[in-house]
Amino acid sequence: MGVIMQAFYWDCPRIEGKEYEWWNHVKGEIPSLKTAGFTALWLPPASKAANVGGMSMGYDVYDYYDLGKYPQKAVRKINGKDEVRTWFGSEEELQFLIRAAHAKGLKVYADLVLNHNNGADAEEFNPITNRSWWTRFTPRSGRFSRDWTCFNPSPYRALDTTAFGDMPDLCHINPRVSTGILNHAKWLIEEIGFDGFRYDFVKGFGAWIIRAIHDRTYMRGGRPVELFGVGECWAGDDYIDNWLDAVNSWAAHRVGAFDFPLRYRLKDLCDAYGFSLRRLAEGGVLMKDRPFEAVTFVDNHDFRGHGNSAIANDKLLAYAVILTHEGYPCVFWQDYFPRGLGRAGKQNGIAALVKAHEDHAGGETSVLYGDDDLYVMQRNGFDAQKGLIFVLNNRGDAWNGARVRTQWKNTKFEPVAWCGRDDARVPQAQQTEGDGSGEFSAPPRGYAVYVPQN
Repeated sequence: MGVIMQAFYWDCPRIEGKEYEWWNHVKGEIPSLKTAGFTALWLPPASKAANVGGMSMGYDVYDYYDLGKYPQKAVRKINGKDEVRTWFGSEEELQFLIRAAHAKGLKVYADLVLNHNNGADAEEFNPITNRSWWTRFTPRSGRFSRDWTCFNPSPYRALDTTAFGDMPDLCHINPRVSTGILNHAKWLIEEIGFDGFRYDFVKGFGAWIIRAIHDRTYMRGGRPVELFGVGECWAGDDYIDNWLDAVNSWAAHRVGAFDFPLRYRLKDLCDAYGFSLRRLAEGGVLMKDRPFEAVTFVDNHDFRGHGNSAIANDKLLAYAVILTHEGYPCVFWQDYFPRGLGRAGKQNGIAALVKAHEDHAGGETSVLYGDDDLYVMQRNGFDAQKGLIFVLNNRGDAWNGARVRTQWKNTKFEPVAWCGRDDARVPQAQQTEGDGSGEFSAPPRGYAVYVPQN
């Protein structure tokens, strides 16, 4: 299914010194990402945001059709004129990035914010709440203007008084809003060049609007576009199950969801003392229960505070899990580049795991051995991907392995990716016997991936 690179993190333009140049910066990394084996990019929200109080990551949308083209909501001037670019760059630079990705065979997914807006141009009186609110949007693009009836509570949904951070929530059942959203999605795909969407905060609106987006037919360059979609349904397994059923029932093009239950299990693996590796074989995560709809991940831009902290220790263990098991894995830019876990050209980083995923991680998962400290599984292989053996060792003081019976008889296995607390030794090639049995091990507090040679 490929591997996604989440090509941003919170405040990335400032942290990396690429303010107004992020699109160009990402474009410059496309050749190396293609070489590593990545197949898609997830970009931050590209539409012009409110920019209230400073630069914006785009989640406070003001003008859906301003991707860095119109002089509005500027926070600085150049030669006496308002800056037209977003914090990431201009519309033209975004399209250059998308075309460069397509030229290398990578898909590009837009982050679509459909729950709330910000930065309205004027207050309006809402007779339902009997108060004034900032709900009059008259964007310079001249497209998808909004007034108080476009937000909850409205004449279309008078009982909904919720808001996200005091930003007005869009009322999707207002035909003006639903039409505006559908037209915007169509524009992003057919004219700007995106191949799919990551839907922000899907708990804030009805699943039907996403289903409506995916039920449409899109054409670009005279050819149909196969649309991808994944929802940020930040919840437990049962809630995500119900949401996926609501979106995908009777849908021609199915939508996936980020595997939040797995992510929290992986955080326990990396950060919690005494985590039992038996839990990796348990259900209750999309990777196990709905693998074809699971987008697996380790961290993202939202895991940065005390309440939702990033994984602090041995993060490569988590990446080893998502890049060997089923699901559509997503790698975090901040981990791969600034934090230095990519390690292209070496066997002990994310890059080697991405290559193992693309070349070998096909077919179903079969757990061959599992106890508190050792987990061994095989991907059975499918088509050109011949399968692999994955070993995870939770012991911190010694190498650990087991003799397991694989599906491969009289087969040599070579290690292609590994990492752990023992840098002095590396995994060695292994040979299975006539019944498929062989010995496979991994370094202390580490992992190893072995692949069949015939």
